[in-house]
Amino acid sequence: MTAPASPFPRPAARCAAAGAAPALRPVTAAPPRSFPVYADLCARYSGLKFSEEKSYLLEARLSAIMRREGCADLDALAAALAKDPSRLEPDIAEALLNNETFFFRDRAPFDELQASVLPRLKAARSAERRLRIWSAACSTGQEPYSLSMMFAEERASWHGWGIEILGTDLSRSALTRARSGLYTQFEVQRGLSTHRLLQHFTKEGERWRLKNDIRSRVRFLPRNLMHPLPGGECFDIIFARNVLMYFGRERKAEVLARLRTALAPDGVIILGAAETLFGFQDLFRPAAGSRGYYSPTLDITRTAICPDSRGTVHPARGEHRESPIAFPTPNQRV
Repeated sequence: MTAPASPFPRPAARCAAAGAAPALRPVTAAPPRSFPVYADLCARYSGLKFSEEKSYLLEARLSAIMRREGCADLDALAAALAKDPSRLEPDIAEALLNNETFFFRDRAPFDELQASVLPRLKAARSAERRLRIWSAACSTGQEPYSLSMMFAEERASWHGWGIEILGTDLSRSALTRARSGLYTQFEVQRGLSTHRLLQHFTKEGERWRLKNDIRSRVRFLPRNLMHPLPGGECFDIIFARNVLMYFGRERKAEVLARLRTALAPDGVIILGAAETLFGFQDLFRPAAGSRGYYSPTLDITRTAICPDSRGTVHPARGEHRESPIAFPTPNQRV
């Protein structure tokens, strides 16, 4: 049997300019005079630190808005912002966000999830047969969709379970893209094997769209981690990867406290490979043998969101809860 042709371009086609000298960014250029305006906006809007050594990113991220507004440079855009902040602040603040993400990023956290975390939680939730996962700061959706693909590939094992996957982000434009499930060739070749691409996507012109069964398992909502979380939420697993590193210590403490109140007592929070929670042991402790995985401490004062040892959800009286997304039977067509 002839193997299907790979949908990915050959290396020579992807690297046509491999012999050319890489473009180097200027490292000695001073920040623009208006840099404090943008740094302050970023901090107020998202709580994230935009340091001077990253000032070279300003022009690249704001170039589209500069063209739209007819501004010759960053200082001119800052002047326009001062005249019309209500219109320009949201657009500029979103443009300054780092939306870097890709499918099955760093692979190891997903392998660890399958090997040890999910079996443990599956046993602990055997009575209610319900699992809730939150992908915080999910950008354009590759992370929560990676989780959906992972569960779809183990459909028989999770038959009869309610699996809820929530993806949230501050950027509404990123969430619009996430809901569409439509990705470029470059985006799908980052983290996806040819088998997964052909199994879970359909080609639409030059792009690839996730199939409905993968998209239907994920719900996307706008959420700012600097704001209080909705009451009554409880998650078994929280992905908060590669986001805490952009907060200062005070902001990081606030965000971690919020995440802690939304995590079941036996749940886990998963961070990026370069992130640690050193100095925040009152909230989380490292999970044994799992790099980047943290469990909540047991001595913190809790609300009544997730009161029992199994992490069973007890919503407040009268609170509306969406029905969990049930997995189809192994023979049901999707």
